[in-house]
Amino acid sequence: MPVPLAERIRPKTIDDIVGQRHLLGDNKPLRNIILSGELPNMIFYGPSGVGKTTLASIIAKQTNRHLVKLNGTTAGTADIKEVISQVDTFLAPNGILLYLDEIQYFNKKQQQTLLEHIEKGTITLIASTTENPYFYVYNAILSRSTVFEFKPIEPQDVIPAVTRAFDILASDKGENITLEDGVALHIAKACGGDVRKAMNSVELCVLSTVPENGSRFIRLETASSLTQKSAMRYDRDGDEHYDILSAFQKSMRGSDPDAALHYLARLLEAGDLPSACRRLMVCACEDVGLAYPMIIPIVKAAVDTALMVGMPEARIPLADAVVLVCNSPKSNSAYLAFDKALSDIKSGKSGNIPRHLQNVHCDGEDNPVKGQFYTYPHDCPNHWVKQQYLPDALKNSVYYTFGDNKSEQAAREYWSKIKGTGDKK
Repeated sequence: MPVPLAERIRPKTIDDIVGQRHLLGDNKPLRNIILSGELPNMIFYGPSGVGKTTLASIIAKQTNRHLVKLNGTTAGTADIKEVISQVDTFLAPNGILLYLDEIQYFNKKQQQTLLEHIEKGTITLIASTTENPYFYVYNAILSRSTVFEFKPIEPQDVIPAVTRAFDILASDKGENITLEDGVALHIAKACGGDVRKAMNSVELCVLSTVPENGSRFIRLETASSLTQKSAMRYDRDGDEHYDILSAFQKSMRGSDPDAALHYLARLLEAGDLPSACRRLMVCACEDVGLAYPMIIPIVKAAVDTALMVGMPEARIPLADAVVLVCNSPKSNSAYLAFDKALSDIKSGKSGNIPRHLQNVHCDGEDNPVKGQFYTYPHDCPNHWVKQQYLPDALKNSVYYTFGDNKSEQAAREYWSKIKGTGDKK
């Protein structure tokens, strides 16, 4: 069986690893720990294809440990017990280095099985995960481990690996493989920081190019067609999903149309139209709000249109709505006011509804003053009358404060004249 290119090109030493300079550069923490020969339990957190598994193998060789690899998607408690059975045997005289890939798929009981041996030091754990370990890893394991975050590899660091991969394939086939200008850079950019994905693209480029006279010329057009969408990391159930949504809404809140359109494009390219629509509606209500109240029905109409026509045309009304939200004045006054009111409710501050606001009830004999005594505002000048609306326990509470935008300041001026409060808030 032929060995995959990504496996054949896998680095053999720390210095061969591309990227992760913040961890493995000269005098950086993880490099120094590895070179010390004394390994703590570690969790490697980051996207796929950035060197987590490779580094675990290098660490095992560097420290002369017996390396056992398990994958959380396929391994079970029986596999863990099999690893434990190797402790203190001739197979692992210096202890076991357990590399547990995708640890987030292990349940709490499975992770607990390792605790005793981790504490004794007979098993040193290196776990990797593409999800935030503080959400997915059992706290007892987390507290006994050091988390290192791996980052997507920059294109300039991927280019040497791409070039080397083409050289390896040329040697395998006994052919001359030449590249059109920009091919290596395009693959390096399109892989989205995933070297494994870049290696797959290299193989596809070679396989899809017909040799002529013992030579293959890899065109940029070929590389572009084989790497479509590959630069984008997106998992609807993973961190990347929520990171993009967060960045999308924060860019609109921060009035940056360029960034907001970028994240909208990432969502739509991933086929996640519903999430884009939902966050757009939320932002219109939460972040523009009363500064431009008409934006809510406008954005709702754009969302309805997008959902009705579907992709690719949906991008047009959504782009209009995103730019409108970005360029609109912002106010979260109503949002903050509601949260204050909700906080009082949750803390038990409520009280009885004032009698004059209740639905019409028959007065009991214990009520010395008969009648409801509600004043109908429309019967009064300017359709307003001063009367208490909050329960007695909260009658002096203030939740809403006028925002400093034109719309709310106009409302403040209007009501201060009618109510005669001179309210400047």
